[in-house]
Amino acid sequence: MKKTILITGASSGIGKATALYFQAQGWNVVATMRNPDSAVELKQLDQVLIVPMDVLDLNSIEQAISLGINHFGTIDVLLNNAGYGAYGPLESFKREQILRQFNTNVIGLLDVTRAVLPHFRAHQKGIIINISSIGGKITFPLGSLYHGTKFAVEGISESLHYEVAQFGGQVKIVEPGMIATDFAGRSFDFSNDENMAEYQHIVSSLMNAMPGMSQNASPASLVAEVIYEAATDGKNQLRYSAGEDAKVLLENRQQYDDATFINGMKAQFGL
Repeated sequence: MKKTILITGASSGIGKATALYFQAQGWNVVATMRNPDSAVELKQLDQVLIVPMDVLDLNSIEQAISLGINHFGTIDVLLNNAGYGAYGPLESFKREQILRQFNTNVIGLLDVTRAVLPHFRAHQKGIIINISSIGGKITFPLGSLYHGTKFAVEGISESLHYEVAQFGGQVKIVEPGMIATDFAGRSFDFSNDENMAEYQHIVSSLMNAMPGMSQNASPASLVAEVIYEAATDGKNQLRYSAGEDAKVLLENRQQYDDATFINGMKAQFGL
């Protein structure tokens, strides 16, 4: 019997690449997204069900999961991928922007997971794969909101994996580095107030560094392959890095003390 994966944020980037990859491997795919009209390529594929879902809307979450189960009979893997990055001086953000960042990247992930857990528990199996980031282990300047959400995803995932093991389930974390997606465009929410003069040097330092960091970005398809490995390798492994830059940065973070690592980051950004 074919296995089924449900993916949040499947309209572009890592989510779309993962939908394409799993479908090519013979899986059923429930590809969820806020705007299904944008899924032109996915609509042409067999065994792909495109379903509207906004992770901020509980009704749409429950409906999408029900549609997926009714259509394919089961869900074997949940990929919590929907998210975006809010960057900028904390002072420059409105409270609504702060809430949206945490509601999308953290509360939405929790709500989707809670909605799928009864199905997994009833079948005594199921894998939850949460997309974190190197930004869940290390921080870049001006990312207090984004990194706050990804550090939260790490903690949620690590703790939850004890719970779901009680019925044969698994939680896995995928930590991509820089990926060649629209993260720096549509999925990047930058805030700045030029009247706050004290922050403008660090703002310009980050903006100047971004193009160089993007040059070494891995394709989204590479992350899709790592997600597939996590879903199918049968290992009791919690974390998977994706991309050479991710491996190097995560190893450096483990190896160095705070002062050494942070001073290295400051030098990279000219701070």
